[in-house]
Amino acid sequence: MENQTKNQVGEAYAFFNCRASKPEIEREIVDIRRVIGTPNQLELTLTEGINPESFKHPELRSIAQDAKDAGIRYSLQGRYENASNKQTADEVASVLNQAYQSPLYRDKEEFRGGIFYDENGSYVERE
Repeated sequence: MENQTKNQVGEAYAFFNCRASKPEIEREIVDIRRVIGTPNQLELTLTEGINPESFKHPELRSIAQDAKDAGIRYSLQGRYENASNKQTADEVASVLNQAYQSPLYRDKEEFRGGIFYDENGSYVERE
């Protein structure tokens, strides 16, 4: 497995809702990464407002369009050197799981979102 991920950059995409502003989420993510020990190589890019046309892969573009149509507000791209797409999705999931436990979400507020990654040329949702 290690040879398969060497020099590879894993990618995963999360689409999620949160009432907090983009600056509030970005500040919280810095603390979350420190608390859960997210690898330094993991790059996270938060975008407010989903633009499906910004995604190159047609299947991911369709997922982004569905998220936009459902009123989802944010996308979070994870890029992780020397990791698989699944490993990257797992790291993004850890960040979002911790975000849900943070002041960004009210008690018992429903989490709406999903994390997607390319597996053998097709995008799958991380369970």
